[in-house]
Amino acid sequence: MTARPLTAGTYGFHDLQIGDVMKTGSAEITADLITVFAELTGDKYPLHLNDDVARQLGYRARVAHGLLVLSVVDGLKFQSDARPDGLASLGWNWRFEQPVFAGDTIRAELNVVSKRETSSGRRGIVAFRFDVFNQAGQRVQQGTNELIFDL
Repeated sequence: MTARPLTAGTYGFHDLQIGDVMKTGSAEITADLITVFAELTGDKYPLHLNDDVARQLGYRARVAHGLLVLSVVDGLKFQSDARPDGLASLGWNWRFEQPVFAGDTIRAELNVVSKRETSSGRRGIVAFRFDVFNQAGQRVQQGTNELIFDL
């Protein structure tokens, strides 16, 4: 199916078609954000908090938690000009492909890959494929997320 870029607005189940594309704004993953996420989650692995340790492990600088990036992307989804009007997430299938470093800026493209009504006929489920890119246009994460919608 041909990709259809969506314009500004909120999209319900019946508004979305397979092939639709939503583009998010961007967000900087700062060192402070990484530190706060480490404190919040308790994931204080030194790769995330110490540039020297990260360099010893072969990275150019401290690496953001993969789940931090996923969380920021989920927030960007609902701040976008074109955004889904879903009720709740049903789950994620996700890959961390490249490191995201403190100071990187991320954005995402969401593509509608499937949709179906539930057996009750009162709700629908839409699956989105996410491609997350850094400021250089490199894909750093990707995966799918299913959202449930009222019909």
